[in-house]
Amino acid sequence: MNQLNLDHATASAVFNKNEPRVDWHDETLWFVRAKRDRAAALIPEWEDLREAASQIKNHVLSNMHDLLVQFEENARKNGIHVHWAANADEHNDIVLGIIQKTGANRMVKSKSMLTEECHMNNFLTSHGIEVIDSDLGERIVQMRKEPPSHIVLPAIHLTRADVGETFHEHLGTEKGATDPQYLTEAARQHLRDTFLTRKVALTGVNFAIAETGGFVVCTNEGNADMGAHLADVHIAAMGFEKIIPRAEHLGVFLRLLARSATGQPITAFSSHFHKPRPGQEMHLIIVDNGRSRQLGRTEFRNSLKCIRCAACMNTCPVYRRSGGHSYHSAVAGPIGSILAPNLDMKLNADLPFASTLCGSCSNVCPVKIDIHDQLYKWRQVLMREGYGTTGKGAAMKAMATVLESPRLYRMAGKIGRGVLRFSPAVAENRFNPWFNQREMPAPPSESFRDWYVKNKKS
Repeated sequence: MNQLNLDHATASAVFNKNEPRVDWHDETLWFVRAKRDRAAALIPEWEDLREAASQIKNHVLSNMHDLLVQFEENARKNGIHVHWAANADEHNDIVLGIIQKTGANRMVKSKSMLTEECHMNNFLTSHGIEVIDSDLGERIVQMRKEPPSHIVLPAIHLTRADVGETFHEHLGTEKGATDPQYLTEAARQHLRDTFLTRKVALTGVNFAIAETGGFVVCTNEGNADMGAHLADVHIAAMGFEKIIPRAEHLGVFLRLLARSATGQPITAFSSHFHKPRPGQEMHLIIVDNGRSRQLGRTEFRNSLKCIRCAACMNTCPVYRRSGGHSYHSAVAGPIGSILAPNLDMKLNADLPFASTLCGSCSNVCPVKIDIHDQLYKWRQVLMREGYGTTGKGAAMKAMATVLESPRLYRMAGKIGRGVLRFSPAVAENRFNPWFNQREMPAPPSESFRDWYVKNKKS
């Protein structure tokens, strides 16, 4: 069953059918979260860095137009061809046009969540362009015809056995092989020819510096460098929110990014691109695709601060136990759940409800996005705009009526305790989603209010 065609709750139920895999997924991501905590604890000024990054991004959001114009001007002076795309279709058409102009029919691509957002791979394939993802995790899921399930760890939903079986099918490795070193070497040999023979390479952009017109790409495998430096044409794709004002600000974000993402002090490769090398073309595509609309939403504009570290995913109890594909969106987890409704409220109306609102996502965000607060606010917007289910709307109205009246609240509590004590089948049945997923608690003999009135000291 394709989880991407299901709503979050249904897709989560599919993922949870394999309990050992769910437990492994949960524990692995929590291990990464714990590494993040240890890395942060080693930096005495960690909270000062978070505050600095947040304030820099606040400045960016308030001066977006001027910074982008400054960046474009400096990038063009450096010899970079700058393109603007209002939406995903324009982005994909620009990429296709650049490739066709070179006469190539193949392209190597490093990690770029923007291209996932734009569904670029499928678009290019439909126009006869072969696209090879060079990030190891991205290549694995590409072979399996799956999208990434995580923005930093694209294949985190797969076990070593899954990867071994995939490589056996596509690369001819030994059947049953699960040794990471053996599988990695097989991937390296497979990709080496790709790097050497592709005339066009595409990378994402982690940070674009308005002051210099240059941009930075952060990777741990060096695949972005291999593709960009060996290709005749380098295409870089960026959402316009990746802009930062000055080069001196870069150090703040580089100290936060890797520590928040994987617990590393810094990414293995932080590559600075300012101009094409002699004989090379460099193209930069600046993409909107709903970002202007989000920038105009006062309550949600802070989501554009995101530096795509995935710390919120690694800590989220819902994401860890539902898997990235259950979010049916390019960016999953808490941050994806506040970005996706901006693109399509109807399609993504379920995602803001895929949260406990525990606030752990906001606590670990390196740029202090109020993620859990935005999730709550999106719920209000979606219900107000009529995108909630009829049942949910009716239940919320009934609950509001009860909670507004102390008398009704006490009466409902008394009835509920009686039902659970004397007729548990009313609640403990397959029609109750809560019961299907949990053990119902034993009903208390009295309410807290009754207990307090009885036991309070005069």
